[in-house]
Amino acid sequence: MARTRGRIPSLLALTASLALVAGCGGADGGTADGRPADRGKAGGNPPAGSPVVVATTTWEGALAKAAGAENVTVIVPQSVQHAPDYDPKPSDLAAVAKADFVLYAPFEPYAGKIKEAAGSKAQLVEVGLDNDADKTAAEVARLGAKFGTQARAGAWQKTFRAEYAKLAGQLRSAWPGGRQPQVVAQVFTAWSAKMAGAGLVGTYGPEAVTPGRLAELTAKKPQFVLDNAHMTTGRVLPGAGAEQLEIVNYPGEDLDLLGVYRKAADEIGKALAGS
Repeated sequence: MARTRGRIPSLLALTASLALVAGCGGADGGTADGRPADRGKAGGNPPAGSPVVVATTTWEGALAKAAGAENVTVIVPQSVQHAPDYDPKPSDLAAVAKADFVLYAPFEPYAGKIKEAAGSKAQLVEVGLDNDADKTAAEVARLGAKFGTQARAGAWQKTFRAEYAKLAGQLRSAWPGGRQPQVVAQVFTAWSAKMAGAGLVGTYGPEAVTPGRLAELTAKKPQFVLDNAHMTTGRVLPGAGAEQLEIVNYPGEDLDLLGVYRKAADEIGKALAGS
């Protein structure tokens, strides 16, 4: 997850340059700031009538793709760790102006502002970002209903459920000595503990860990700490002797949401095998 504070650029300046950007792509079909015009798009040639979706980050974009959207553009580059710290560009406004739906998370302060500045008539959709399997499936179903792509969303859910069950089964079979591992997790990575079937003995964050909380969590003697790679502050429980794993929440630029679960399962699986 990202932090709840960020910078909002001058929307007047962005609005003034919108018309220029919309009509002045690069010679290679890119945007005026040098990015490819279709960066983050889920499909090469979406069918006529397919909803045009603009997502603030790859997480929202991956949910849209899973829900069946085939024309998805992501605003914030995947390399940006904290979405609210991103400064939207004029080309982002150009994309929003053409959208049917704009997907954003409540901790991203600029989504409504850039829609307003772009003069878009798009439907602004707040998305719940939580990789808990049940919540992900519910969000995909909700978006599929909004997009009119229920059949594709349903097909993805079946694939997701099967893959998730497979990964969960593999992790449980990897428990050292068949014993349930005990873990501490950052609040936004608790989903990975659930997937592994681990015993969640405590959580921390998103605020800084106080000395008192540090003592409480250390006393639990966890085997692993499941840290949030997007909000990491370094070693969380230095005196606990627990192995710290960095769990990634955001999908890559391919918008493959299943890849997030596979990556977490691989990270945890390696730790289990080495313990």
